[in-house]
Amino acid sequence: MQVFINGEQCELGPGASVLDAVQALGVPGTGVAVAVDGEVVPRAVWPQTRLGEGSRIEVLTAVQGG
Repeated sequence: MQVFINGEQCELGPGASVLDAVQALGVPGTGVAVAVDGEVVPRAVWPQTRLGEGSRIEVLTAVQGG
């Protein structure tokens, strides 16, 4: 299935979840926020939240510093 992660086209398996998309990026499991098609998805439901063909996923990581 084709989705867009942070604006880049990405291939994920059928029935992929938000968690699968985050893992595909290789980002750490903490300090990350995810939105799918403009809606924030709480971390607790990442494994159950299925993506559809053409979903637009934005993955944001927290950065510390000043």
